[in-house]
Amino acid sequence: MIRKYLLPLLAVAGLCFGFFMALRGGRSLPAAPPVAEPAMAPYRTFVAGTGIIESSTENIAIGTPIAGIVAEVPVSVGSVVAAGEPLFKIDDRMPRAELGVRQAEVHGAEAELADARNQLRLVEGLGDKRAISVEEIDRRRFAVDRTAARLAEAQAALESVQTNLAMLTIRAPVAGQVLRVNVRVGEFAPAGTLIEPLILFGSVTPLHVRVDVDETDAWRVQSGAAAIAVLRGNSDIRTPLRFVRFEPYVVPKRSLTGESTERVDTRVLQVIYSFDRGDLPIFVGQQMDVFIEAPGHEEDAGT
Repeated sequence: MIRKYLLPLLAVAGLCFGFFMALRGGRSLPAAPPVAEPAMAPYRTFVAGTGIIESSTENIAIGTPIAGIVAEVPVSVGSVVAAGEPLFKIDDRMPRAELGVRQAEVHGAEAELADARNQLRLVEGLGDKRAISVEEIDRRRFAVDRTAARLAEAQAALESVQTNLAMLTIRAPVAGQVLRVNVRVGEFAPAGTLIEPLILFGSVTPLHVRVDVDETDAWRVQSGAAAIAVLRGNSDIRTPLRFVRFEPYVVPKRSLTGESTERVDTRVLQVIYSFDRGDLPIFVGQQMDVFIEAPGHEEDAGT
């Protein structure tokens, strides 16, 4: 008797549960609040772009022209240095040993040249020219020339070693700040272009923003137009911008926002703006939303 009614009851219960879950799943869930309020443009008509903060000298990848073991790194991340101050130094013991050899060669060549000139003066100062043959006088003149050439060669070799020694101390090309340090004392520093620079360096007074403007809006951007940058994640942190220049070559888009509607098969005009950081918590490499005041399509059509 129980089995006769058990299966129908279970079927009805399952049907009711299914209807309940279907109704519950059809309810619209409230939208999650944004992590940060989106930035709002202060202009009625504008062009928007994504900006990357960089140093005003552009970010300089510091390397070494001569590979070797790093002997000294007197700077650290955040250090502010003047132009010409050392950033790091390659071990110079072998070049210094060679320097001593080259200096000795120069001193020896100078002594030989002095002796050769003295020998030539002796024969040229003889009152009776018949006391010595013309061939001997020419031989001593040629000896002076050969010794002078040997001295010049020794001096060139010495200057080459001195130049190499100077190149082993890598110095700041301009006044600026150390942004990254990827080299340590005792490590081998390879020469040439590297994926990660040994030191990333640049001037941060003022800072620059490199803004990517879609090619379809590039014609609306004017050099003297007002512009403002808003920091990603906090729309209250914003700063007015000063126009610096247009990069004259339109490049493929590289800075992606990750939005599903974003086009990646487009090219962008890069516009450089500057601003003074002051007390703003803004750092090189951060992204900013940039709004540039621009005339609307209707205004352009009217003009």
